[in-house]
Amino acid sequence: MKLTRSAGYALIAVGHIAQEYPSDPVLAKSIAKQYRIPLDYLLKILQQLVRANVLNSVRGPHGGFTLARQPAKVSFLDIIEAVDGPFVVTPAIADARVNSTFSRRLVATYEKSAQEAARILKKTTIADLGGSTSAKKTARKKTAKRKTRR
Repeated sequence: MKLTRSAGYALIAVGHIAQEYPSDPVLAKSIAKQYRIPLDYLLKILQQLVRANVLNSVRGPHGGFTLARQPAKVSFLDIIEAVDGPFVVTPAIADARVNSTFSRRLVATYEKSAQEAARILKKTTIADLGGSTSAKKTARKKTAKRKTRR
């Protein structure tokens, strides 16, 4: 599986925006500058994420982008599919057209690995990677509770 540049930028941008969740909107210009992403390219990606209900766009002098959902409800698969379209599990292998035992096994193995990758991407959220201050606070509280129990 190869992550497209657009999907990579989308993951970075959503992770950055999640760090400010649930406070103020984040300007696309600040994301573009910090991560050296071309602003026009980033704006197109952010609009795709708005259409997919991953982000909200806030207009006005205090505008920018915010998460449309809690960080724990935004999966990597949501972000990738918003930018690249549906996660495809069909192999692009030349031998897949040949009806041989090897080809059938090759396709089955590829499909199984792609399905597992999709499952992991769906299960992994922005919050899982500490992509929000509220997730960090929750993790600190859990750690503190464990220490006091000892």
